[in-house]
Amino acid sequence: MNYDALLESQRNFFLSQGTKSLKFRKEQLKTLKRLLKDNESRLHEAIYKDFKKSETENYLTELYLIYHEIDNAIKNLDQWARKERVSTNFFNFPARSYILKEPLGVTLVIGAWNYPYNLCFIPSIASIAAGNTVILKPSELPSNTSALMAELINSNFDKGFFHVIEGGVPETTALLEQRFDKIFFTGSPKVGQIIYQAAAKHLTPVTLELGGKNPTFFHKDANLSMGIKRMVWAKFLNSGQTCVAPDYILVHEDIKEKFLKKLVAEIEKHNYSIDRGNFLQIINDHNLKRLQSMLTNDNVYYGGNVNEGERYIEPTVLYPVNLDDAVMQEEIFGPILPVLTYRNLDEAIAITRRYEKPLSCYVFSGSRSVKRRILSEISFGCGSINESIMNYSNDKLPFGGVGHSGFGSYHGKFGFDTFSHQKAMLEKPNWLELNLKYYKYTKTKLNIIKRLFFSGIRY
Repeated sequence: MNYDALLESQRNFFLSQGTKSLKFRKEQLKTLKRLLKDNESRLHEAIYKDFKKSETENYLTELYLIYHEIDNAIKNLDQWARKERVSTNFFNFPARSYILKEPLGVTLVIGAWNYPYNLCFIPSIASIAAGNTVILKPSELPSNTSALMAELINSNFDKGFFHVIEGGVPETTALLEQRFDKIFFTGSPKVGQIIYQAAAKHLTPVTLELGGKNPTFFHKDANLSMGIKRMVWAKFLNSGQTCVAPDYILVHEDIKEKFLKKLVAEIEKHNYSIDRGNFLQIINDHNLKRLQSMLTNDNVYYGGNVNEGERYIEPTVLYPVNLDDAVMQEEIFGPILPVLTYRNLDEAIAITRRYEKPLSCYVFSGSRSVKRRILSEISFGCGSINESIMNYSNDKLPFGGVGHSGFGSYHGKFGFDTFSHQKAMLEKPNWLELNLKYYKYTKTKLNIIKRLFFSGIRY
């Protein structure tokens, strides 16, 4: 693939001003939705081949969210793209001030393997809505979904506007040598550093959606029946291969026995299995072995069985767990749930501070003081109280990390803003000009300036 030629075609397409039309953007989004709708059965088949994801789970966690993102963008695009009037300071009287929402240009979206459709198309939708061209690079690990996305997009869109590049590290490395106007990456912090370094050479703005060890607090006043139900669903969704999944549990010492008993009962109630459609394979042998290395006979409280041929690890609870254990050294990204206990909130918060700022944090408690302390003393990207991961589904909330878990956000209008430049404008008429800023400076002018500048006058 000649990446120079591809980038040139995309830049020429953008410079033709065609993407500036809101009508054009909406038409492209409608085309994308129609394309996905018409090929739903193929989308289900491809992702099942990659890691045995069921049709229902594929629709709920991938396709539905994509359709909603498209519909939301089409519905609200006129408002999002509208010129935004703001007040003008008195020193600029008479004038008007406003902000224009300007597309950035040629954008690169690098998707992740764990939700291959969702994490490729939703940022692409945001970029299209903002008026950019898009080069999409899916992960090579789920090869069937990657091939299908390339086939559908490349045969139905002008490559100068929207094009998919397949491949692995060599292809991604070659793409990163090009100069883009925006790069959006979803993946691990380790690869995020590589992306960031490559972008710095061209001063390309970057949004990084990464991960981390997401803590979940169960304080002693938590509603265990409802809280465990919600947390278990969130943890074992996609077989734990979710960047916002609970990574480890911090449960108050007073309720640990009751918690563990209810936790096991809730897991057993669902009878997780690939055949039942509520569990997935681990994406590849490398990740399977990585997860296996976290299991020892000493810390498996429940589960722990592995089928290497099927790339299957059953839902597993680890207890007791030490902070020095392998499972606490990195993001788990699999169906393994370590449980730690704490005697007071100071101790629990101190545990979370051993790690980089996580992408998510979840708190199960009815105590205002507990919630207030955790929210104010722990920095994290996003989260929920008495719920887990469902904040991701609300497009009125920005989704993104902080620090080591990433920076920048998207979903809904936040995605539109991520792929837009806020062009600040001051517009003045020619019929009046205050003389204050011009020479000759006098004490009288200075006194007037002080009164005007620091009075906070706006009009």
